[in-house]
Amino acid sequence: MSKNDLLELLGISEINKGVCTGTTWMESGGLITESRSPIDGTLIAKVRNGSFAEYEMVIAKAQEAFSEWRKWPAPRRGEIVRQIGEALRERKAELGYLVTLEMGKIYQEGLGEVQEMIDICDFAVGQSRLLNGITMHSERIDHRMYDQYHPMGIVGLITSFNFPVAVWAWNSMIAAIAGDVVVWKPSSKTPLTAIAVQNIIAGVLKRNAVPEGVFNLMVAGSSVLGDNFVADRRIPLFSVTGSTAVGKHISEIVGRRLGKTIMELGGNNAVIISDKANLEMALKSVVFGAVGTAGQRCTSTRRLIIHESIYETVKEKLITAFRSVSEKIGNPFDQDVLVGPMIDQKAVEAYKDAISSAQAEGGKVVFGGKVLEGEAFSSGLYAVPSLVEAENHYHIVQEETFAPILYLIRYKTIEEAIALNNNVPQGLSSAIFTDSLSESEKFLSEAGSDCGIANVNIGTSGAEIGGAFGGEKDTGGGRESGSDSWKMYMRRQTNTINYSHELPLAQGIRFGF
Repeated sequence: MSKNDLLELLGISEINKGVCTGTTWMESGGLITESRSPIDGTLIAKVRNGSFAEYEMVIAKAQEAFSEWRKWPAPRRGEIVRQIGEALRERKAELGYLVTLEMGKIYQEGLGEVQEMIDICDFAVGQSRLLNGITMHSERIDHRMYDQYHPMGIVGLITSFNFPVAVWAWNSMIAAIAGDVVVWKPSSKTPLTAIAVQNIIAGVLKRNAVPEGVFNLMVAGSSVLGDNFVADRRIPLFSVTGSTAVGKHISEIVGRRLGKTIMELGGNNAVIISDKANLEMALKSVVFGAVGTAGQRCTSTRRLIIHESIYETVKEKLITAFRSVSEKIGNPFDQDVLVGPMIDQKAVEAYKDAISSAQAEGGKVVFGGKVLEGEAFSSGLYAVPSLVEAENHYHIVQEETFAPILYLIRYKTIEEAIALNNNVPQGLSSAIFTDSLSESEKFLSEAGSDCGIANVNIGTSGAEIGGAFGGEKDTGGGRESGSDSWKMYMRRQTNTINYSHELPLAQGIRFGF
């Protein structure tokens, strides 16, 4: 099947509307922007962006839909999510193809991203019957107390280019079973994948008479919406994936109106390799964590903290592995390729600047550090995965660089290794490879990793949807996806019922008149 045929199946045309309220695409007066593939720089398609006028119409439609959608029984909402999962299954190959074409990750990862969407649909279906509170014993006779959870309203969703569709599913499927409606602003770097998702789910929404305005899409630049989107009091919750700087800015604006946020921001993820580790297993995990998605995952492995007794051995094995991987950089649709392009020239410049900064601070590049040239790399976005010997305190090591760069750091004791892991502003994902029960338990203890995700004998990258996803410190806080993350999307209410004919006050207070 040709590229044009695949795009046609996903409803992608030469010029696409960028504003949708579920099944209805709006005419808009916004700018027309181009989506070009990072693979070779060729034009995929164009998008007519929304304007502020369309934004107001979307919000009005979302408010109207919420009034009805929140009354649907949660299991009925779960049935809609189940059907969305089936629709995604039917278009897994095509949507995975578009993810690779527009974002640049290898096709296996593109398929994996769509599978992640399907998995969260399956999870959410079951969760729709378990939005349960708890019952408490009252101190007063003939009284009952319990907690319950109600739909919150409109959820504003801002997603990043690196997982252009999976993060939508993490949030939207859980929000949907919770009775919320979603207004999605996708990355301006990957708008076509968002448009394709809307087209895929439209049939489900239409067949089931889902209120128009439950699943909304707003492709628009920040110059159009500005801070108006996040300042909008009609949106009680924002879920944001992006840089720490952007997250802090949005948090301040939402916080001023006492709105709620789920922030999934920067990660500066470390793996500790103990002298008691299974090195073969550790190295496989580290290589994927560092170079997968060209180092453009929030959970990419950025720092490798290695016990001094095995440091040289690990370094040499990594150089060999990275050399092998570097021979498999290229077109991400090639089944032998392991590393595709970075997203754009700005990302490549950040990669080069990080290498230069590390060297200026005293770091040593032991592999990589260059961008590939030639006909096969015509977009100029193919960076060689790099190994850099560094110190944890280097300014550049303290930052998150969205690129395939792995910093190698030595340690002597497990306590020092944990301190190095924690001594960065970010706190998303972390891991230790060790066969020592004592070391693994220390790493997971209250005095261990301070990250939202802490793993033993598995890497930092590739989280399953069943667990709550998110981090601490500059990563932003809040949780998405599995576990009890659904509570983030609902408002909690405590209820007390008096079924007696008396009116006793709490704490035994007497108040007679």
